[in-house]
Amino acid sequence: MALSSLQKWFFRGICSASSKPLHVCVVGGGPAGFYTAEKMLKAHKEVQLDIIDRLPTPFGLVRSGVAPDHPETKIVVNQFSRLAENERFSFFGNVSLGTSVSLSELCDIYHVVVLAYGAESDRILGIPGEDLNGIHSAREFVWWYNGHPDCKCVAPELKTTDTAVVLGQGNVALDIARILLQDPAELERTDIAEHALASLRESSIRKVYLVGRRGPVQAACTAKELREILSLKHVQVHIQEADLVKSPLDEEELKRSRIQRRVYDLLSKIASSQPSDHVSCERDLHFVFFRRPASFLPCNDANKVCRVRLEKTFLKENGATGRQSAVGSGEFEELECGLVFKSIGYKSLPVDGLPFNDQKGIVPNDRGRVLSNAGKEPSNFVPGLYVVGWLKRGPTGIIATNLYCAEETVGSITEDLQQGALHPHISLDKPGRDGLLHILQDKNIRFVSFKDWEKINTKEINDGKLKSKPREKITSWEELQEIATQ
Repeated sequence: MALSSLQKWFFRGICSASSKPLHVCVVGGGPAGFYTAEKMLKAHKEVQLDIIDRLPTPFGLVRSGVAPDHPETKIVVNQFSRLAENERFSFFGNVSLGTSVSLSELCDIYHVVVLAYGAESDRILGIPGEDLNGIHSAREFVWWYNGHPDCKCVAPELKTTDTAVVLGQGNVALDIARILLQDPAELERTDIAEHALASLRESSIRKVYLVGRRGPVQAACTAKELREILSLKHVQVHIQEADLVKSPLDEEELKRSRIQRRVYDLLSKIASSQPSDHVSCERDLHFVFFRRPASFLPCNDANKVCRVRLEKTFLKENGATGRQSAVGSGEFEELECGLVFKSIGYKSLPVDGLPFNDQKGIVPNDRGRVLSNAGKEPSNFVPGLYVVGWLKRGPTGIIATNLYCAEETVGSITEDLQQGALHPHISLDKPGRDGLLHILQDKNIRFVSFKDWEKINTKEINDGKLKSKPREKITSWEELQEIATQ
């Protein structure tokens, strides 16, 4: 849509005058939120941008999702911290969307609102016994060992059983298996939460089953993660060679994906190796393919899981996607265990006033533009409201995936500004940051600024030095808030 001379003049007047900055709020201080802020501030010199997050700490899954023994992945926080030095940027931690401030309030005070709050719930299987003790979601366990304040008290019972079952074979599932089987001494110099390290030192877990609905050709992990767990010391890896037999459809899948081919080759190599190749194997890792959970069975007279009932599956071509789907065969078997971790996917949650697809767990959108319904016509866009990250595309990808996702959403915002789609919206003199401060003051909400976070950061690093760790994470809401207000 071409701009008229009058529209161009109007656009320049709105967006270049320092008296009328473009006020942008990003909800969620994880990688998607920070990448969006970075791209937005770089592309638009007139933007004043604020990130709000319900936690007192920034960086989202970089802090609470990345495994403690993957420090190289966390280096991106240095980039995000430099962004916080920009005078046009502010961070508001301890501010929850829906309770501290509503979506409608944000849309009233900001010209543009970008939702990047990720996925803070879990998908469920919907099978019998799912509420038994000893069954945890991957998110809970990962947040527990990473010191997330919501999950300090999850406390999985690692001393009461020698066997754990992990449902799923993606990177998060491999992280969980690796943390469970790794010598705790290897984790002592990481930023793992101290309560988790103490529990792992006393753990009785010696056997872990990684269960997948499909076969090794379809395993959802990356070669890097797989190579890491296959090289664990004193761990014998078990894979049935019969599971590695490929069908013509498997061959087609491998031809289309170099990543899947590398994963399959690694699994094939380990399956063909002999136990004698391993020295002093104290622990066992079993890859179980072509199985899906049917129910969880309790111990006698106890509300605790003791077995997982699995249904054997076979693959059937899914014509719509070109991929193969797992179909139940009607044959069942049971695995004895005392712990189960469901690594079947995170789930985003809706907030009042936000269009939401419950089945997919995402906000309906077209390249980041929030849609009021299923249509993609401009009239169906919610003016000034955008989405990025897992809330936009679902809980998939790695940290860097959020960079490309943010570029697309910021591109949509820029396009809408240039084409005049937001003119009626941005013509309003909105208070932005001042309006948010006023709302928080009225509700007596003590937010955590980035300077406040730096107090937390300094204490964690100093406490970590005493234990030769990069940091000792503070894991309680009360202590985090207390330090931030000092």
